[in-house]
Amino acid sequence: MTKITITGSQQSGKTTLAAKLGKKGNVSDFTMYDFAKGDKIMTIIDPTGYPDSVKPLISSLTLSDIAILCVPPTGLDAYAGECIVCLECMGYKHGLVLLTKSDTTYPQATDELKAKLQKITKGTVLEHWEYMAVSTKTFEGMEELKEKIFSMGETIDEEDRKKATLPTRIIVDQSFNVTGIGCVVLGVVMQGTVNAKDKMTAYPTRKPLEIRSIQMHDVDVKTAPNGARVGLALKGIQSKDIDRGHVLSLEEMVSENLKIKCKLSPFSKGFNTGSVLHVFVGLQSSPMRVNSIEKNGTMVEKASAGNEYVLQLIGTKEISYSQQDRFILTDLDEKQRFLGFGSL
Repeated sequence: MTKITITGSQQSGKTTLAAKLGKKGNVSDFTMYDFAKGDKIMTIIDPTGYPDSVKPLISSLTLSDIAILCVPPTGLDAYAGECIVCLECMGYKHGLVLLTKSDTTYPQATDELKAKLQKITKGTVLEHWEYMAVSTKTFEGMEELKEKIFSMGETIDEEDRKKATLPTRIIVDQSFNVTGIGCVVLGVVMQGTVNAKDKMTAYPTRKPLEIRSIQMHDVDVKTAPNGARVGLALKGIQSKDIDRGHVLSLEEMVSENLKIKCKLSPFSKGFNTGSVLHVFVGLQSSPMRVNSIEKNGTMVEKASAGNEYVLQLIGTKEISYSQQDRFILTDLDEKQRFLGFGSL
């Protein structure tokens, strides 16, 4: 199963593209579309709540394996630029750049736009991403796009198999009650394998639970591997006790406060001691005050673009995380909201 987030310029036709690639499914602040061809399954996620909020963008990319940046013939807008900064902060590994609305331009202009974008993205995670031209009106490149996604999906499946023996972690993106069944959650197995009857804990609430049953694409299964999108019926917990962003695992760190090593984006305006940032990890987020900034062992008052620091952050609500998680730092009051990323 391959999961793709489609994002980019507002006038790029990305939502139309998502609808052409799959059948519309779950809708929240991001919309999911599903497509199946034989034993190959593709889920497309359109972060429709972005750019009003950065949360749908981060959530969609967290749940996906592949990012598609859509750029129309008119070129990048401010939001597509912010998406590039977001992808860089998240260290996104797999992706494509789609030159959309190819029916409204001509080959020389497309080549010129590609060269311009390659120059802009040089030195970022997008530097070696493949470019494709598509049209949702003439369907130019649409079948080739699907084949390319499935080809990339095979590489991702191989990567997922290497994580199969790691401790199981599932990120929840929806929770609700089903009459006669009880608490049901939807989410993605981020590592390991989940089995029916497994006993786990929901974090950060630390609520114990048991996996009553598992579904993948409305089919009952006994087990689900790393990378799978699953529906889980849970025993021992109510839907009100579990929410988007909660993690099902055997052990997580839980805290209101953080000490992280961070690197600021060269496009960030930086921040000062006392600034309030919004910190994202997985599908969770929390406002946190910068208590101290350390650079090369010395306390400083300001963190500047492109530099590395150790931050002490003070929050007001508990979040859960593990050693390998990446923390995304944002300032929601700035025009370009992504500041950088951090790790433990």
